[in-house]
Amino acid sequence: MALPMQFDTPTALEFFAALVADDSSFSLLEAAACVAQDEYPQLDTLALLAEVDALAHRLCQRIPRDAAPLQRMRSLNQYFFHELGFSGNVNDYYDARNSYLPDVLETRRGIPITLAMVYIELATQAGLTASGVSFPGHFLVKLRLPRGEAVIDPFTGRSLSKGELEDRLAPFRQQRGVLDESDVPLGLFLQPAPAREVIARLLRNLKAIHRAAADWVRLLAVQERLLVLLPQDWSETRDRGLVLAELGDLAHARLDIAAYLQHCPTASDAAALQRRLQQWRQRGGASVP
Repeated sequence: MALPMQFDTPTALEFFAALVADDSSFSLLEAAACVAQDEYPQLDTLALLAEVDALAHRLCQRIPRDAAPLQRMRSLNQYFFHELGFSGNVNDYYDARNSYLPDVLETRRGIPITLAMVYIELATQAGLTASGVSFPGHFLVKLRLPRGEAVIDPFTGRSLSKGELEDRLAPFRQQRGVLDESDVPLGLFLQPAPAREVIARLLRNLKAIHRAAADWVRLLAVQERLLVLLPQDWSETRDRGLVLAELGDLAHARLDIAAYLQHCPTASDAAALQRRLQQWRQRGGASVP
């Protein structure tokens, strides 16, 4: 009698890897939902996506089929920011839960990038062309309209004028010593952000939060996802090695730092890491407390 076929259930990281493997089929919202599985291992991502679909369905039911894009945008903004009450978490901006979609959907509070993801999904289902914008310091949303574009701050719900965007960009230009605005035009910073870039920014937000709290276990989970997402970014391999060292796993830390040094031999931190690597080798490869 033939035994029944058995299939191994993929881990959360393996499922995430499958989702982000191909840019042409990259589901932004689903990938963001999977990130939350590090904090909520039992999270049903399909149920979470269905919750967003239900919100979008309610919106679409109230928009006439022949509604113009500007009318659709106004209906969306009224629904998202006022009726549903989505807004930025001004009281605890650096709470990691602001980066987890299930928490954002439950509390209606988040940071610009997570609010933008939900907003973009609702906009798309409502027949609008929306995209995320990796603006310096603050993630934005851009909507394409027949007579131009609207840029929305998902944290406040405000539509931003060109002058306001220029004002927000000014500190970035000053930091880099750019005196002539034509050298770094505003339009350069309003390009649609690829889904991979958006998820990387989300993960790096969590990375900064966990590193500041010295929460090495959570930080390692974020690093693993960043390495899956950005396999050619050797700085992420380096950072995983440093986290592993904090956790006492010097054997694997050595492998990551050695790989980084092999691919980035002229990096500014190469000499310091070479010294640290030598210290670890002297101590041996075994895990230490």
